[in-house]
Amino acid sequence: MIDWQRVSELRDEIGADDFEEVVELFLDEVGSAIQQIPQCQGDAKLSEEQMHFLKGAALNLGFSELSDLCAKAEQRAKGGDDQAVKSDVVAACFEQSKEAFFAGFHVRFAA
Repeated sequence: MIDWQRVSELRDEIGADDFEEVVELFLDEVGSAIQQIPQCQGDAKLSEEQMHFLKGAALNLGFSELSDLCAKAEQRAKGGDDQAVKSDVVAACFEQSKEAFFAGFHVRFAA
């Protein structure tokens, strides 16, 4: 669910202090983007763009399962499926990923 190698690399790249700010920004941006998913229904191009954004954001912070889910929905939307994105499924995966991230982060990066 979480690519801990990616998390570690990012934390090393930006430093432990700035990492917390990046995580906060990521959670806010992704949470807002997920709330906008229902407005994408019926518009395959808009769905594709939203899933592309979410896929990239999730990948950057190591939320691998969320990124994979968004990549699949992006491809379906790219193929013209205007119902490719299921907001409840994406939101549930995001919530599960957050839980796994915070539970694992404190174990792996305890001060």
